[in-house]
Amino acid sequence: MTAWDLFSLPFMQRALLAAVFTGLAAPAVGTYLVQRRLALMGDGIGHVAVTGVALGLVTHTSPTWTAVVVAILGSVVIELIRERGHAGGDVALALLFYGGLAGGVLLSGIGGKSATTLQEYLFGSITTISAGDVIVTMVLAAVVLVVGVGLAPQLFAVAQDQEFAQVAGLPVRVYNLLVAVLAAVSVTVAMRTVGLLLVSALMVIPVATSQQVTRTFRTTLAASMVLGFVASLGGLVISTFASYHATVAPGPTIVLLALACFILAWPTGAWLRRRRAAALPTGGATDV
Repeated sequence: MTAWDLFSLPFMQRALLAAVFTGLAAPAVGTYLVQRRLALMGDGIGHVAVTGVALGLVTHTSPTWTAVVVAILGSVVIELIRERGHAGGDVALALLFYGGLAGGVLLSGIGGKSATTLQEYLFGSITTISAGDVIVTMVLAAVVLVVGVGLAPQLFAVAQDQEFAQVAGLPVRVYNLLVAVLAAVSVTVAMRTVGLLLVSALMVIPVATSQQVTRTFRTTLAASMVLGFVASLGGLVISTFASYHATVAPGPTIVLLALACFILAWPTGAWLRRRRAAALPTGGATDV
């Protein structure tokens, strides 16, 4: 059986579907996080979701749904802490990092679960995803895409300038919490694809790459989703072919492919920035 023949098998078709929807949904939310300078929020939520996964394994319920619930609660807490200024955003993220990961490891140990079981969620295991998990992934990703793209003008206004958004009559707190919830859902959607410890990369790197060559928010959003799609699908295909010669995990391959896209786009971005600066009337200087 060749590598191409593998894609006709049901488990690879499920993996392809999960990769496509994950690749589209994660950058859609990541665009707003990058705009708000909260690129590491996905990491914090991912660590909290570990507790949710362990809770599902211990209680013999769906780890996906328990991870969704715990991740949403964690994202709301961090947003409220950040908004009220009781602690800096970095401090709140650190608390989620350590508490979430430690809680997940502790719960899995209490429940008698091996580290291998938890590792499937930490680093991804897209080729073992079940039909039920694929359906959940598709539904949650579709919700993220509809809300993230449908409310793009409002979410961008809040992410760009909260004071202006308040003056314009937008419910800033509601939209901030909505972005936090969307981030939590995206993390749980991607946990079987790239893993909870790498999910933030899929949310941020395609956005950073598209920012190298785009100038408007809409084109950045669209380009980042395309790049996320290419990285997820391409990483799965590359890892499948490479597995004939060595054990190559799809999750890290997806992330490394996304990084390769950024490295390739950076020189073009630098050239475009120099060209725009040279086109200014003052020869590149701007008024302070």
